[in-house]
Amino acid sequence: MRVLRPEAGKRAVRTWFGEARAGPAVARDMEPLYQQTHKQVHEIQSHMGRLETADKQSVHLVENEIQASIDQIFSHLERLEILSSKEPPNKRQNAKLRVDQLKYDVQHLQTALRNFQHRRYTREQQERQREELLSRTFTTNDSATTIPMDESLQFNSSLQNIHHGMDDLIGGGHSILEGLRSQRLTLKGTQKKILDIANMLGLSNTVMRLIEKRAFQDKYFMIGGMVVTCVVMFLVVQYLT
Repeated sequence: MRVLRPEAGKRAVRTWFGEARAGPAVARDMEPLYQQTHKQVHEIQSHMGRLETADKQSVHLVENEIQASIDQIFSHLERLEILSSKEPPNKRQNAKLRVDQLKYDVQHLQTALRNFQHRRYTREQQERQREELLSRTFTTNDSATTIPMDESLQFNSSLQNIHHGMDDLIGGGHSILEGLRSQRLTLKGTQKKILDIANMLGLSNTVMRLIEKRAFQDKYFMIGGMVVTCVVMFLVVQYLT
């Protein structure tokens, strides 16, 4: 017979209590981190408006500040995904949905920031090209005067066409994301209806089993009644004729 030492017994007790408290501890760790991350997402949404009003000297600082906050949120999301997988089974699905919603919001903010940076870069490049054209000097005897201007104008038109094409592409992607989000809400409603139908089918199966049992019993009652009726008719014919 093996005898446990007092230290081993204490460690076993501590291990058991630690496992018993693991679920609530995970919930306590996840909720403050979720609220902090949710607050940061709203702060970034409010800071996005500063990009349009910031001057050329401070716009880079605002962009770096927003990007740093987005990177921090992504690190929080990785931690939240781990914590949500450790939630109790009855709360795990809801926790994962909340984390997925945060992930969708921060990805949308990241896309919006990149689009703004692309527009700013294109606008600055067009301004530099315009200043180069205005600062260039031409003479009447310069035979190559028309060619550089035509090439610059053609290049500027191409940039504008690319810019409009990117705007259309971004708008199409945004519409697709909105459609996927609406489909997600529709699927959630459909899932709820399917669960309700499944519950109704469970009740219907019970009723059908009762009906089949009653039909089986009625079959024997009918056969017994037919036999009794035949016997009575035979006796009546036998003794009354």
